[in-house]
Amino acid sequence: MYLPKHFEQSDPAELHALMRGHPLATLVTLGSDGLDANLIPLLLIQDDDKTFLRGHVARANPLWKQTPDGSDVLAVFRGPDAYVSPSWYPSKAETGRVVPTWAYVSVMARGVLRIKDDVVWVRALVESLTTQHEAARVSPWGMADAPADYIDAMLKAIVGIDIEVTQLQGKWKLCQDDGQRDCAGVAAGLRDLGTQDAVDMADLVERGT
Repeated sequence: MYLPKHFEQSDPAELHALMRGHPLATLVTLGSDGLDANLIPLLLIQDDDKTFLRGHVARANPLWKQTPDGSDVLAVFRGPDAYVSPSWYPSKAETGRVVPTWAYVSVMARGVLRIKDDVVWVRALVESLTTQHEAARVSPWGMADAPADYIDAMLKAIVGIDIEVTQLQGKWKLCQDDGQRDCAGVAAGLRDLGTQDAVDMADLVERGT
């Protein structure tokens, strides 16, 4: 990843927060049919000094057969992003020397893939995923809410993946190239858009300036 130093985010807490808040990652693999990419919700697990990303794919998905166990893989997590208009910069009226850009935050996780075709492992993973994503609900759904034979059939239809993370890189492309006045203009312009991504990005721009 092209990563100018002033865009680099190296704080593990920030990286992990983005990964947990935006768990639907693009998993890039290189298998027998070449490069492939799949969108997979990944659960971040920290075990002592190691970090793992765990998820599952449909048994019908060729990823788990075409990507050798032990392969290097890349998981890309994307946070909020937004187009930035030159009209938001106060300096536009003074110099005209501004151009459009895009603000975004992302994390790239490199790691080693292990295939887990093990129903006990997969059941524990699905329980963990369910607990995490249902936690905010007033009446959270649990696996016990569905018939046991149905859950057993569903578990047999998926295969687990376990990625031991070897490198994390964060890129926070906010407003680091611009002065405080222009960054304030960008934040105000984003808030005026009113979308969740734009408001979240405005918060990040203000925090980073």
